[in-house]
Amino acid sequence: MVDVPGKNELLTLQREQFTHDRRNHSDVVFLGKADRLKHYGLHFAKYVGRLVRAGEPISLERTVVDTVLVSLSAANTLSQNLGTLQLPDPAAGYLADRLVDLADAAGRFADACEKIDHLEPFLEQATQANLDILAWSLRTARIENFDITGSIAQRRAQLGQRAFFATQSI
Repeated sequence: MVDVPGKNELLTLQREQFTHDRRNHSDVVFLGKADRLKHYGLHFAKYVGRLVRAGEPISLERTVVDTVLVSLSAANTLSQNLGTLQLPDPAAGYLADRLVDLADAAGRFADACEKIDHLEPFLEQATQANLDILAWSLRTARIENFDITGSIAQRRAQLGQRAFFATQSI
């Protein structure tokens, strides 16, 4: 079974995501924080849909990797330092129906985003939901034996090709 990234590696991945987003996703980076969080909430909902759709052409591994990347971006927007936060143990508490955990956390993240529009407290709920999404992703990668760190590097390289006009990293 493949090990999941530890705190130091998560912080490195988070910092790398910040640089990646600035170079490759300026359309999202320049949105206000509330709009960025809503954008990430839509991504999480899209990933739940991928996992339940019959005949979905995008693999579980890519969906898990994409979920980690968006969770890292959300952590940056929420000012979550993944090097200091305690994630749930990736080896514990996995439901037989893997979608229940992700759907629950994605729903709570979306609920937090909706609270922004009503000027209701949302930050604690959004940060916890994001941690739960990240924990789900890392737990799934561990159980499915995905090399999550290597897969993240490959996916970032693919996404970087979209920004053909950016010749250097920021």
